[in-house]
Amino acid sequence: MDERRIWAPWRLGYIVGEQDSAPAPPEPSCWQAGADRSCFMCRAAASCEDGPEPMRLNWVVAVGQYTLAMLNRYPYSNGHLLVTPKRHAANLFDLTAEEHLEGMQQLANLTKVLSKVISAEGFNVGLNLGRVAGAGVPGHLHWHLVPRWQGDHNFMPTLAAAQVIPQSLDALWEALTDGQE
Repeated sequence: MDERRIWAPWRLGYIVGEQDSAPAPPEPSCWQAGADRSCFMCRAAASCEDGPEPMRLNWVVAVGQYTLAMLNRYPYSNGHLLVTPKRHAANLFDLTAEEHLEGMQQLANLTKVLSKVISAEGFNVGLNLGRVAGAGVPGHLHWHLVPRWQGDHNFMPTLAAAQVIPQSLDALWEALTDGQE
């Protein structure tokens, strides 16, 4: 195998703007106040009230009182998570003190979990505010938590001899939810 090529066919749909072919998770029984029903993060927040199976279908791996963490459906690297307030909020100044604090606590805890579960050696934590800043979902603020390893691909550009850790979202979800017990 040519070690300079990384095959990630699932990214093409994201790049060209095609809709995800996976079946949509079931309609939540109760939405958060102010939720945007077309927002996948609002849907994930609502799924937290419906039990473990809807959470799995929405890739939710951790839930707090004000925030949740979920797998990124289009990850930069294995274990790429999104930490987001449950409430649909676009700006840092829109968050309450409790949402700020719990978001940071989620990030800190998940760095520990990812270090243990997938042997992450470092992390990038990022926040894109507004479409011009790169926010793919500008209406619902979220932090990216991206695990890193020595010699990895440094987000999207790849380096010679880069290796990809092949793991499905299902297997990663299982490992992360089991790793927090």
